Amino acid sequence: MVFESKGSLTLVDRPEPVPGFKEVLIETAAVGICGTDTHVLDGEFEGTIFPLVPGHEATGTVVALGDGVSDGVNSLAVGDHVAINPSTVCGECEFCLNGKQNLCRFWNGLGVVASDGASQQRFTAPVANVYKLKPETDVYLAALIEPLACAIRGWDILPRRIGDHVLVYGSGTMGLLMAQLATRAGAASVTIVDLNQERLRTAAEVGVQHRFTSADQSERSNWDVVIDCTGNVRAIEDGLPRVKAGGTFQHFGVAPTEAKANYSPFRVYRDEISIVGTMAVLNSFGRAVEMFEAGAINAEAMVSHSFTLDDYVQALDMFRAGSGRKLQIRPNDTESRVFRS
Repeated sequence: MVFESKGSLTLVDRPEPVPGFKEVLIETAAVGICGTDTHVLDGEFEGTIFPLVPGHEATGTVVALGDGVSDGVNSLAVGDHVAINPSTVCGECEFCLNGKQNLCRFWNGLGVVASDGASQQRFTAPVANVYKLKPETDVYLAALIEPLACAIRGWDILPRRIGDHVLVYGSGTMGLLMAQLATRAGAASVTIVDLNQERLRTAAEVGVQHRFTSADQSERSNWDVVIDCTGNVRAIEDGLPRVKAGGTFQHFGVAPTEAKANYSPFRVYRDEISIVGTMAVLNSFGRAVEMFEAGAINAEAMVSHSFTLDDYVQALDMFRAGSGRKLQIRPNDTESRVFRS
C-alpha cells in the first residue's frame, strides 16, 4: 500500500526489498492502523515525504539478514519473530548527543516521514530497531508493542506519584494503554472519557475503573494528572481546566500541525500547572517488549479486526468512523477477519 500524495493511496506491486548493510528483511505479520496514519495521508504530519508505504506498529518474521548483522548484539536468525521500533535518528545532532534522540532534528519514522513502513508483504528495517520476541509470544498481538513503547515514554515524563488520580481523554488504543499503565504507575484511580460507547466497553474490559462520555459525569471535579490521547482541540480545552493545582496536563494525542487550543495562562501561572508533551519513544522499546511479554496489558481485548492489503481502504474508513477496537493490516493473509464485535 502506497500513500502516493496527500489524500491519495494505491495498492501496487513492487520488487521484494533487499536488506542493506546492518539491515534485516522481515515478512510482515501484523501492522496496526493508527491515528498517525490518517494524519500522514491527510498531509497533517510534519515532514512527510510522498510517496510512502505506511505502517509503523509492526511485527513479523526475519527472512534474511544483511551484511554485518549476524555478529550483532541482537543475535537474530532467520525465522525469529520480531517487533520493530520505527524511529530512526541521525545520532549526531545536539539532541541525539544529549540523550534526547526522540527530538532529533532529523527524526524519521518508518511509514511516517521518509522511509517505507510495514504495510507491505516484506520490508527492511535497521537491525538496531529490531527486537526479538519469545517463541511463545503472539506475533500478531505483539504489534501493540510499538504503541506501548510510546505510552511508556509518556509515563516516563509524568510525575508517577503514588495515589494520584488520573483522567484520560480518548478510549482508543493510546488512551487504553495509558490508562492500563496508570495503575502500574501507582494511580489511586483512573477515569477515561470518550464519546464512543463501544470504546468505553473496551475500557471496562481492560479494567479501567471509571468510564464516562463526559468528565462532568464523574464525582470528581479535578485530577492530579490529565492526559489527552485524542489530539482533539475540544477535548484539550475541556481537559486542561480539570487539572488540580500543582498537577500535570499531558499532550499525548497527535493534533494537526496547525491546530490551536485556548487556555488560561493565568490559571497555569497561579496553580503551577505543568503542561508536557511526549514524542514517540525514548529508550522505552525494549521495556515495552518485556512488559508486553510479562502481560502488563490486556492485548487480546484490544484487537478487533484484521484486514488484507486489498481491504486497506476499508480498514482506514472503519478507523475514521471510530468503529472496532485496534484494527490491523496483515499483508500476508488472504482474508480479513473479525475477532471481536
